[in-house]
Amino acid sequence: MTKISPALLKQLWLTFGASLSFLIIGLVRGYSASAIPSIEAVDPEIIQSSEQKSWIGAIPPLGAFLGSMISGTLMQRLGRKRTLQLTSPIWVASWLILGFAKYYPLLLVGRMITGVGVGFVLATAQVYVSECCDPEIRGRLGSLPTLSMSLGILISYVAGSWLYWRYLAFLSAVFCVALFVVLLPLPESPVWLQSKGLDASESIKWLHLSARATAVVKDDNQEKVEDPTSPPNLFSRKVMFSPVVLKPMIIGFALLLFQQYSGIDAVIFFTVEIFRKAGSTLDAMTATIIIGAVQLVSNGVSTVLVDRAGRRPLLLVSAAVMCASMAAMGASFYFQLRDAAWLGYLPIISLVVFMLGFSLGFGGLPFLLLGELFPAQYRSQLSAMASAVNLMSMFSVIKSYHALDHVLTSAGTFWMYSCFCAIAFFFVLFMVPETKGKSLAEIEEHFRGKKPKNDTSEKEKAEVVNMQTVL
Repeated sequence: MTKISPALLKQLWLTFGASLSFLIIGLVRGYSASAIPSIEAVDPEIIQSSEQKSWIGAIPPLGAFLGSMISGTLMQRLGRKRTLQLTSPIWVASWLILGFAKYYPLLLVGRMITGVGVGFVLATAQVYVSECCDPEIRGRLGSLPTLSMSLGILISYVAGSWLYWRYLAFLSAVFCVALFVVLLPLPESPVWLQSKGLDASESIKWLHLSARATAVVKDDNQEKVEDPTSPPNLFSRKVMFSPVVLKPMIIGFALLLFQQYSGIDAVIFFTVEIFRKAGSTLDAMTATIIIGAVQLVSNGVSTVLVDRAGRRPLLLVSAAVMCASMAAMGASFYFQLRDAAWLGYLPIISLVVFMLGFSLGFGGLPFLLLGELFPAQYRSQLSAMASAVNLMSMFSVIKSYHALDHVLTSAGTFWMYSCFCAIAFFFVLFMVPETKGKSLAEIEEHFRGKKPKNDTSEKEKAEVVNMQTVL
């Protein structure tokens, strides 16, 4: 019988706790697809136009943008764990507003506040996990939040297929209470504690972190800093244009932009329409559940492979598959205009393949890299800014789809998304470094232009081998 090390158990426990916040993000994301049909069937007086329906789906990214702009300050001042806990009562309040809402404006308020909670935890949970895991298993554990998000979407789809929309909101609130309770016994990030000049030994001991995982990069700057807990201003010219900040920022922001401009949220939002155009006999909710299940399985595969294949190969395969499937989807729409009925099922095949490719790499790895690429001193602020970029691009993709469809036609729109995926492929090929198996300090040294020192003890190497064997 294989013995599981205490380090793996503790780090896995912490990861599951933090991942619960991403499961709730999945509930937020899947709620409109499940709730709107229920509202139309039971309470049709609340929603009276397609424009109102689109805002119910599209307004959470706006709230998330506002939340992400605040999350950097919260992460820096309160810590990673307490920021996640703070989000729990905010989410509970938002779900209760949705559950008791009798008028359309209250639905928007509730959805907006759920989005604010998303903005609070989107970067925080990923940074928390990355800072609390050993380098050799950080990829797999760091991919669990995204897997949890897919599970949350699927739970919302399945529960929403038979549950009244108000009860679905109350069910979602239960998960938010569970988040607060699960986080109570967990330690704060040792990286954050050290940045505040606090004792991180208890946290390191609880997590059984290796010395390599907690290594800190020493700055070459010879000037003495009076207060080591207050690093230079990120927005100063000297800091912002330094290689250790500028290069990771360009890579992180670009990956999150490519993630959205692949057309993922436009595809999810119009899944039902695509299935209907394909002449599928499946009802809309069944089709939606199938897509949710495909996404969950693909994210599971990515979680297994990320520490074996590495980040770059998965991102490259993901971009290539998305590019091909979007091109095929565009072709199906183009040839349908020529009455080529035999291509009627190509959109379904393209959509499933697209979701497989997206979930394999670009679905979760850009978020994982948020906790890996950015330097420790500015990780909170840069991760929050990257999340804001991601959320605003998400909103722009959702709201621009119909306009693009009108100007470029459906075929042209999907071909445009295919081009973005092709650009993403070459960006990853030439710009994104491999971070598999590297400590956070070693990644930071890479951008500083330093050669990492390998001082891992034989005992630590043996523990790493044991953890990798178990996983």
